[in-house]
Amino acid sequence: MNRAVVYLHGKGGSPAEAEHYRPLFPGADVIGFDYRANTPWEAKEEFPPFFAALRGRARPIILIANSIGAYFALSAGVGAFIDRAYLISPVVDMDRLIRDALKAVGSTEEELREKGVIRAPFGEDLSWEYLAYARTHPIRWNAPTDILCGARDALVPGETVRAFAKTHRASLTVMEDGEHWFHTKEQLAFLDRWLLSCKETPR
Repeated sequence: MNRAVVYLHGKGGSPAEAEHYRPLFPGADVIGFDYRANTPWEAKEEFPPFFAALRGRARPIILIANSIGAYFALSAGVGAFIDRAYLISPVVDMDRLIRDALKAVGSTEEELREKGVIRAPFGEDLSWEYLAYARTHPIRWNAPTDILCGARDALVPGETVRAFAKTHRASLTVMEDGEHWFHTKEQLAFLDRWLLSCKETPR
């Protein structure tokens, strides 16, 4: 069986971003999963069948997931199908993220519950259904995991990632000049060095 590397992009990203990782995993089948899910409950339906089918023809399976793609993977429970996960700027506490967004727009949970959806000035819809789902479907994850995040991440608070890493015994690396989106030449070079270093460390 061939080794498979599955890449899950973040919001606004593309499965074509998987090509960046091909040179880092020579000989592996590098797959950009072109998922359609926009919510964790949609990911719960879409992700497990994809990974289960892949499990039937590939070993080991390595996951590289970015931002909301990481949250979808975590909440969909695909850890049962993979052998190792590399998470980049992962959303690991959707409850906290939505509550922080409500504060940023001067709203409250009570208002969100009453309206159902609140349109934020930055273009995102804040949803009571989404918040309620996140609270009633906590992440259960036990796959060997390494996490990379940026100290200047404006979306995901560092303490939430540290708490997740500690609870799930994941390694955590923080780039001091890193942002939520690792996109500059320096950030991508750091990301590549991190991945190569993790690959050399058994988990």
